[in-house]
Amino acid sequence: MKRTLIIIAATLLTGSMTFAQPAKRRTNPASTAAGTTAAKTTAEKQANDRASLQFPTSANMPEDVVWKRDIYRQLDLMKDKNAPMYYPVEPIGKQVNLFTYLFRLIQTGRVTAYNYKLDGNESFEEKDKLSIKDLLERYSIYFEEKDGKIVVADADVPSAEATRYYIKESVYLDQRTGTFSTKVTALCPILMRGADEFSSEAATPYPLFWLKYDDIAPWLAKLPMMGSNLNNVSNLTADDYFTLNRYEGKIYKTNNLQGKVLANYCETDSALKKEQMKIEKQIVDFEEGVWGHEIIDSTKLDSAALAEIAAAKTEKKSSSVWGKRTKTGPASTKNSTDAKKDKEAAPAAARVSARRQRR
Repeated sequence: MKRTLIIIAATLLTGSMTFAQPAKRRTNPASTAAGTTAAKTTAEKQANDRASLQFPTSANMPEDVVWKRDIYRQLDLMKDKNAPMYYPVEPIGKQVNLFTYLFRLIQTGRVTAYNYKLDGNESFEEKDKLSIKDLLERYSIYFEEKDGKIVVADADVPSAEATRYYIKESVYLDQRTGTFSTKVTALCPILMRGADEFSSEAATPYPLFWLKYDDIAPWLAKLPMMGSNLNNVSNLTADDYFTLNRYEGKIYKTNNLQGKVLANYCETDSALKKEQMKIEKQIVDFEEGVWGHEIIDSTKLDSAALAEIAAAKTEKKSSSVWGKRTKTGPASTKNSTDAKKDKEAAPAAARVSARRQRR
């Protein structure tokens, strides 16, 4: 009887454990989705960390710099200095241009893209992340879904239309090293659409997304570039290209108290060009001012004042040169008696009269 009771009790205990176990393992869909997102973020971070270790880039800008000026530039890839970012337009073997390379990084999830806002300001917060599918649908880029993956053929990547870029660069003074540096902090490719060789209408720019440069720098260190028309060897990387500031672009915006772009307060093209030159000169003047050089703000002077300053500098330079050349002459510190003795001791020079010259 006792043995029978033990068997019944063991059976009931096993049954309760069997029915209770699935309830503990029951998963919540919300927690599953959160776990998938966290795992994806961790995987992206690990991929970036591995790329950073294999391909180290320049040091980051310190957060406690004493002076910094944020500038936004527009790069035209049709210019010779910016051409390394554009060619080859279509992949040739392992050679790809910058847009195709960035597009593939976003497509495979190695790099995160962020929405381009209407105000043009970049934001790298979680809520501003842009998925690859939204990007493709928003800009009508053809794609296919195979086995849950998005596939875009090389011919469908709009690299030929990406002929411009917005970049944000920070010019800063590093008080630790006492040096000025210019660092690219964000990048935004632009599609130029709506114009062809048979149309007189100008192309419409479509800024696609912002990329944080620190995120893409390790990957750009793996992209070779050809930096010269005379030397066709790919002797630098895309990260070298941006780190060395080999690009050329016009300023269209600076960080200011009112958040305005230059076009908001420059009514004409000449006023816009003048403002761009003024900003460029302010940066140079600040750097020279730090080292104690004489600074003259030419933007606040008229042409007459600038002419007077130039004449004064020329006169000062010529007088200093004359003084160096005439240490034994009129600019000498000798007294008149010594000068007279030197004159008497010197051999007499032949005198040439005007009459003799005429003969």
